[in-house]
Amino acid sequence: MATDMTKGKPMKLLIGFALPLMIGNIFQQFYNLVDTVIVGRFIGPDALAAVGTTGNIIAVTNSLMMGLSVGAGIVVAQYFGMHNQEKLKQSIVALIELVSVLTAIIPLLGFLLAPTILHLMQVPDNIIGTSTLFLRICMAGMFGMIVYNGAASILRSVGDSKTPLLAMVVSSLANIALNLLFVLHFHMGVAGAAYGTVIAQVVAAAICIRQLYIGRIKIGLTQLDFTPQWHMIMIVVKAGVPFAVQSSLISLGGMSVQGLVNTFGMETMSAYAAVQRIDSVTIQIIVAIGSALSVFTGQNIGSQNFERIREALHKTLMIMMTCCVSLVVVVLCFKKQILSIFLNPAIAADAIRIGSNYMTIIVIAYIIAGVMNSYLNLIRGAGDVNASLLAGVAEITGRIVFAYLLVIPFGVTGIWIATPLSWGCGCLYSIYRYYSGKWKKQWII
Repeated sequence: MATDMTKGKPMKLLIGFALPLMIGNIFQQFYNLVDTVIVGRFIGPDALAAVGTTGNIIAVTNSLMMGLSVGAGIVVAQYFGMHNQEKLKQSIVALIELVSVLTAIIPLLGFLLAPTILHLMQVPDNIIGTSTLFLRICMAGMFGMIVYNGAASILRSVGDSKTPLLAMVVSSLANIALNLLFVLHFHMGVAGAAYGTVIAQVVAAAICIRQLYIGRIKIGLTQLDFTPQWHMIMIVVKAGVPFAVQSSLISLGGMSVQGLVNTFGMETMSAYAAVQRIDSVTIQIIVAIGSALSVFTGQNIGSQNFERIREALHKTLMIMMTCCVSLVVVVLCFKKQILSIFLNPAIAADAIRIGSNYMTIIVIAYIIAGVMNSYLNLIRGAGDVNASLLAGVAEITGRIVFAYLLVIPFGVTGIWIATPLSWGCGCLYSIYRYYSGKWKKQWII
């Protein structure tokens, strides 16, 4: 059901939108979590390292599509806020057409380039065969996740965060069942985990597509609407590409850091893989709250309601700080128990010790990440795409530079410290951009 955020209490609207999105995002991360738990516990630490080292490559692909969808979704949100039904239809169709092209290109390129990318990441010879197998299956079946991200972005832009939640719940349960079936019953190894993930992603895509065509968002697309509108396609591309580049750069930076981590051996690789999976879930709370503000801003900037946007930012910061402090307390109290879900203490004690140190550093820095996401998502929602891109570049450049500088005096701990320092870079720029007021004049449409 579509939600008009140009009226009503901002706090209620933000929480009402963020909660389903938060749960849905967490369930989406369960794809990788289920792979990690089942592979790590039932196949072994080498297999976990093999799967974990592919995580950033898959994340780059997901980030490319998610970034494009987020940017295009801002266009949809702004037209929805303006109550311009004709332009709303055109922007949705343009996004659908872009998704169709990407589903043909990305899986093919990912499948063909998988071995080359893994070699560039310095993946050890004893696991590169397993990593290649897992990555190729996931990339070949990436079309399901691409379609899901596109369809879910449209639904969220018009205020429907419940359908993507339903899609993620259903597909995550399917993923768990299929992974257990393929790995434990059919003994298919990491290939079974990959096949289970791919099939579950298709389920998520199907649910969102169904809602777009027969749901209650009242857009009413017909076959005639799919005549290409090149002007609108260019608007959507202009909005989406900077976000796609930003998201991909962040993930590419993760690949660069992964290559550095790989030089420290299997225990560090396993610890890094486990913590990355945990972080991918816990960080979704921050991401969802920020995304709610982005949609809120997108709709309200369409009606030029800047005071309402300012009020929403203050409410978002209150919600964000409450959640971040709670996360810090919970994760720090139970970090070893959480790591033991992914790593067997009997055979991976060193990996748990290394992972525990990494978790301590990364979780405390969530407070910085929360502030950064609040300001960054506001300027994103306003359509200030170049500023958003610069913030992303500042973040990832800082992460790579800090990691390679600090690893010399501090060893692997220097790599861990680089992440909160990079968040600080992105945070400072986002705050500066907000108070400059320039985002008010950066409309996409």
